[in-house]
This record gives sequence, structure tokens and C-alpha cells, in this order.
Amino acid sequence: IMDLEAFLNTPRENFHIFPEERSSVFGPLIVEFTTKGYEGRRLDLTSIPDGAMIGPSMAKAEFVKCNAKMVLVVEKGAVYQRFLEEKAHEKFKAILIHTAGQAPRATRHFIRRLNHELNLPIYIFTDADVFGMHIASVLIYGSALSAHITELNIPDAVWAGVYASDIERYKLPAMKLTNIDVKRLKELERDPRYQKDPWKREINVFWKIQKKAELEAFSRYGLPFIVNEFLPERLAEIMKK
Repeated sequence: IMDLEAFLNTPRENFHIFPEERSSVFGPLIVEFTTKGYEGRRLDLTSIPDGAMIGPSMAKAEFVKCNAKMVLVVEKGAVYQRFLEEKAHEKFKAILIHTAGQAPRATRHFIRRLNHELNLPIYIFTDADVFGMHIASVLIYGSALSAHITELNIPDAVWAGVYASDIERYKLPAMKLTNIDVKRLKELERDPRYQKDPWKREINVFWKIQKKAELEAFSRYGLPFIVNEFLPERLAEIMKK
């Protein structure tokens, strides 16, 4: 399939070959579907309590009305649910997106459109581990396997943590790096995409502390902490730069 994409310069979606979709979106955005048989149907993305699936139809739907000022992308489902329950979409006027790990291509395309067509800033939140770093970098720089397909990466997106340095800053419950983590960290250290901050800085912190933590670790301070304390602090720091 990748050979066909590269040879024909056409994404697999045009052949009606789609990867499994598992991401979802919630927030102050109304979309209008263009899929055959559903033309003109609109959906308010705050009308589905758990969020709407980001499939091929959602990825190419027209944006009708948006009251958001930013997009908060989160790797983990449990934290996404916490964002929903704490009404992060209202507190930050944000569209919330759950990538369910590495973001599927339709999700990456959808996030890129929110950035390019609506000029919304994109903030990415992942686990404080080397694989979380990679999830964020794929959204920003693109993946090697999809390098031949344009319009999947979001160069303006910002990796907003959780950083390795946040483990000590917030005294988060942490685990030791495994052999797999160390191997992956060495690979990232050699990758040219990770040669500037915050990537390089946080790689050095991982080497120093030899620990990793999950987004859910913030729950040690109570379930609302990540939305009421961490998010405002991190967004304020980023916007100062």
C-alpha cells in the first residue's frame, strides 16, 4: 500500500483503504459532512458526551462555526475523560482531541486542518516517557512511514508535556526506565529532529533521573488537578515564550 501511495502520489484513503479509527473530538465546533449520502448534515461536537469519532468523514467535514481559541490534544483516554468531566473545553475555550496513543492519519489530518484553516494553536500532552515524546513529534514533524504523504504534520503544534522535568517539579509518582525505554532514548538522541529544546533538554533530564511517569500521575493531587492547576501553569509558560 505504501508503494502504491508513493508511486501514484495518492494517499491510501483515496483507494478507500482506511486504518482503524480510535480517536475522538469534543468541543465548541459545528461541522457539516460532505460524505455522499450525508451531505449537509451538521454535528455540534459538544452534543456527544464522550466525543465524536474522528473517521474519514469527520476528517474531511466542513467547519461551519467555531468558538474555540485552541486545541488540546491528549494521548491518554483516562485523561481525556478527565478533561471532559472538568469541562476543560469551557475553561480554556478549547477543542479536545484524544489520540488514543499514536494518532491515526485521519486524526493528524483533522488536527492540521484546525490549525491551518481556523488558525487554532495546537498543544500536545503525552506521558512523560520517550514514547510520549515520539507521539508528539510525529504530530509535529510527521512519521517516516508517511513521509511521502503531505498534509499530515502540524509544524506549528507545541509539545506541552508532560516533560521529564515535570516529574521532579511536581513530585510525580514515577517508574524506572526499562531497557526498551533506554534503547528508544538512544535512538531519539541520534535523531536530528530532537536536537533542539524542549526535546534535547528533556532527553538529558531522562538520562539524569532515569525515570518516567504517566499523565495520570497528577491524580495524586486529586482528580481536578491536571485541569485546574497543571494546564493553566503550562499554557501560561508557553504563551510567554
